[in-house]
Amino acid sequence: MAGLTVGFGEYTHAIVRGVPASLPKEALRMNEANDDVDLARARREHELYVGVLMHKLGLQIVDLPVDDSLPDSVFVEDAAVVCGDTALITRPGALGRRKETEIVKKALTDLHLNIVEMIDESATLDGGDVLFTGREFFVGLSKRTNQRGAEILADAFKDYAVSTVPIYDALHLKSFCSMAGPGLLVIGSSDGAQKALKVIQQMSDHRYDKLTIPDDAAANCIYLNIPNKGHVLLHSTPEEYPESSKVFERLKDHMLIPVPLTQMAKVDGSLSCCSILVNKRREM
Repeated sequence: MAGLTVGFGEYTHAIVRGVPASLPKEALRMNEANDDVDLARARREHELYVGVLMHKLGLQIVDLPVDDSLPDSVFVEDAAVVCGDTALITRPGALGRRKETEIVKKALTDLHLNIVEMIDESATLDGGDVLFTGREFFVGLSKRTNQRGAEILADAFKDYAVSTVPIYDALHLKSFCSMAGPGLLVIGSSDGAQKALKVIQQMSDHRYDKLTIPDDAAANCIYLNIPNKGHVLLHSTPEEYPESSKVFERLKDHMLIPVPLTQMAKVDGSLSCCSILVNKRREM
């Protein structure tokens, strides 16, 4: 198994895509009874999110054009998995989301990444089901991602072990977990999250430190290692998840940046969903 990736969390670019007008009424959601999405507020929150990546963290933003015919297209993470110089263009599990990959593929090609396309029609993979720890991949087997998708990912990233994790009560693996630093896993407290954690621990040769938080949704964070800033963690706000925010405050070595995503959460969106992070420093 490969050792910890040098430069884990280091990124130079973020691919993002604006909020389509169709999102409030047409975006997919697990719970149809969810509150109505306030489109103007969703767009303000997304602008703030992009602003943090660009102005606070210094990333170069690749801003893809909004497409109202693709109501879920703000969630660019599902369209590709990027590790090192390779980008795997996924085959999203929801049929209506397959076209989202076209413009994402072009953007990643323009960044001169090695493009691998998932063309096997029996495979499905959403990027939200893919957790890269810096040492290995875990792939959630969910309603959106199947075993064949995980196998193709393993072929694309041969340097790393790939293990699968059954997902039962959530949309994606990263709906209840993410990385908060090298070797540090953030995990929610629900039964489903804790069962997944046990699988991760059983499948891995590496022992991860873990930060358990009360709210599954708040366990989706974005970790970055930024020059002159060090460990940075974008996480949900105290207004959304006050108890989970108190747990994040224990991370004394991190720059903690709360970022609201109240409206996207109503259609199962989370922080990592809204960007694809790329490190192109080696060419600069």
